[in-house]
Amino acid sequence: MNKPLIWLSFLLACVVACNPVKKEEHGHSHEDGDHHHNAHYSQYDTVLSHKLILPSKVPDRIIANLTATPSTSIGVNWRTSQQITEGFIEVALDTDGPEFLSNIIRKVKAETEVFENKHENEPLVKANYHSVVIDGLEPGKTYVYRVGATDKQELWSEWFQFTTASDKKGEEFSFIYFGDAQNQVKSMWSKVIRSSYKQFPQVDFMLHAGDLINSRQSNLEWGEWFYAGDFIHSTVPSIMTPGNHEYKNEVLTPLWRPQFTLPQNGPLEELLETCFVVDYQDLKMISLDALSYDDKPHSRKAQTVWLDSILANNDKKWTAITLHYPIFSTKENRDNKNVREGLKPLIDKYKVDIVLTGHDHTYARGQVSNDPTGATSVSDAGTIYAVSVSGPKMYDSMDADWMERRGEFTQLFQIITIKGDVLTYQAFTPIGTLYDAFDLVKSNGKKKLVNKIPKTAQRFKSDFVK
Repeated sequence: MNKPLIWLSFLLACVVACNPVKKEEHGHSHEDGDHHHNAHYSQYDTVLSHKLILPSKVPDRIIANLTATPSTSIGVNWRTSQQITEGFIEVALDTDGPEFLSNIIRKVKAETEVFENKHENEPLVKANYHSVVIDGLEPGKTYVYRVGATDKQELWSEWFQFTTASDKKGEEFSFIYFGDAQNQVKSMWSKVIRSSYKQFPQVDFMLHAGDLINSRQSNLEWGEWFYAGDFIHSTVPSIMTPGNHEYKNEVLTPLWRPQFTLPQNGPLEELLETCFVVDYQDLKMISLDALSYDDKPHSRKAQTVWLDSILANNDKKWTAITLHYPIFSTKENRDNKNVREGLKPLIDKYKVDIVLTGHDHTYARGQVSNDPTGATSVSDAGTIYAVSVSGPKMYDSMDADWMERRGEFTQLFQIITIKGDVLTYQAFTPIGTLYDAFDLVKSNGKKKLVNKIPKTAQRFKSDFVK
């Protein structure tokens, strides 16, 4: 190479080195200097877990609920941003392939409620809540549904399956019962509900016995609850009874009714969707509003009279009551006297089969005889009382004569199966360990209790926390 070309090459190299070309990452310049955050969401950068808190145009928090007539109807709720002013649900009988898309699909407009709330340091949340009851369904059939708005497919949910209750007596069904989730719901309760579904994917419905979250108006905590259950909430219908953490100063969280569609067949308007009854095949399931019962004399009277009427006219083989406060407390220094003195006479009079509760953050299960003398026997069992906890918050418990199985420091879910004359109850930990079990067998007007308690030792907090 001759000298002029060498010098020219050297000068060009110097110019390039002294004046580098400004690079654009991913084809976009960052004139605002923000190289680490998506500019579309910069307004939310200071909001932790904003995806759990804030709605969008796409439906979230989709949940199916049992109605008073679960063999022919179902309730569905979901949330969107306020940009979506109308919501719709589409439902069809499910098929082996995609042919249901070509069959008759019902499209029903939902009721839409504009809602705003702000909890402590969380951002103001502006949302629209959509709810609908689909009726006229066939018993014992599997359907698909999706929720959304407009003709844009991007604004619709996926298709979810659900199965209506059978209308045939004696046919087997099952439900899962959870005590308090309440704390660290995304982190710690998620494994319980997901484990329950993994072990029992054919379960027919789920029952939540209060204190679903800790702070009644927290959109973050409600977001965690819906996140933990994810598609399970949308596929397996739920019912829930409120706990004391769904209340504050005797006022129910304003998010309860927008988020859930529960039966409205209780005794007072203020108890709509908290005190109700569901007839599910051979079971009459009754929800009582425990805090309202305990704190408000007029509510206590109304719920007592209503319960008496429901039980007096009960034509179902099996009867269960759920409420948040235990009839018999398991935590030391707790005693729900108003609840016990108001309800136990009716429970005894009508020989209620099982009472499912939470609140005490321990586990206990046992029976108290319907015989007023206090006599009990395996061959003539009384009402079974259960107290359970599914979240990680744990208390110490006290022993009592009525308990046949007790535990502390243990997250649990219970699967209850009913077929004809037999009710089977099993309590499991999240890793699938059987902690408690029994059968109730009805014959000739009597109930026989068959304990199937595993040989594993009872768990106590002192064994793990010194």
